[in-house]
Amino acid sequence: MQRHFEDLKLGGIELFCITAELQNFTAAAKAMGLTPAAVSRAISRLEARLGVQLLVRTTRQVRLTDAGQAYFERCRQAIGQLIDAEREAAGQQQSPTGLVRMSLPTSYGHHRVLPLLPAFRAKYPGITLDVQLTNRNIDFTAEGFDLAVRGRTLPDSGLVARKLEDAELVVVATPAYLRRHGRPRTPDALREHECIQFLLPSTGQLMPWLFRQQGVDVEHLTKGGICCSEDILGAVTLARHGAGLLQTYRFIVEEDLAQRVLVPVLTAWGGASRPFSLLYPAQRHMPLRVRVMIEFLMDRLAA
Repeated sequence: MQRHFEDLKLGGIELFCITAELQNFTAAAKAMGLTPAAVSRAISRLEARLGVQLLVRTTRQVRLTDAGQAYFERCRQAIGQLIDAEREAAGQQQSPTGLVRMSLPTSYGHHRVLPLLPAFRAKYPGITLDVQLTNRNIDFTAEGFDLAVRGRTLPDSGLVARKLEDAELVVVATPAYLRRHGRPRTPDALREHECIQFLLPSTGQLMPWLFRQQGVDVEHLTKGGICCSEDILGAVTLARHGAGLLQTYRFIVEEDLAQRVLVPVLTAWGGASRPFSLLYPAQRHMPLRVRVMIEFLMDRLAA
């Protein structure tokens, strides 16, 4: 078999993949134990060898070109196969073991991730799981977490972020509340209604409501006499008991809508969503137990 890659070339491809995931030279350099200049030079050599631009550089961030995106997807898959081959040769591939620690938002944990974990454990009985349901931002290193799901990607965090889904938002209320107070016809009419508030633990500010207007998501600040914090499911419980209108994720209230415990309002302004992403630190050699969890969640949840 003819030799195609030297160690330096393989290292350059790996550096490119880490940089593409983190979209930042400094973060990639930190993950690989190098300087940003060394990472930049390695990728420039790779681009020169290929004769194509892979990354567009800015002062704060890098992004993939169309050619870079295609090359990245193929290279990421190839590197994963090489890692699998090494572990299979070492007799580890079929039996990943150890502890995986995850941090999940309460709503997404209850309705999306927790129902999947029995199937994961059946597939990988050697892996034990420690799951924390919290909406606060965590410190991966200090707290020893392997993975987290969050509704907002942290900018310049040095974390890999892989989108799971864009979760649709819906405004709901009980039929009894709407009989007493009427049905709002526009987002501006919400000022005349009792709107259940949720305090974002990451910012300490009230979560704005989002509405799709002429193809653009527009924020609206609402008012109400009850505010929940930490757990959005508390706000949903209030809505079920007629406390007012609530904007929440459709996946939380699907059963309530089907049974007409809650009904949707302002559907003409629907369609807005918020993203949920799987976050984890960039690692040159990721433990197999973590990698199989990542791929399991991406296979089951990513749109």
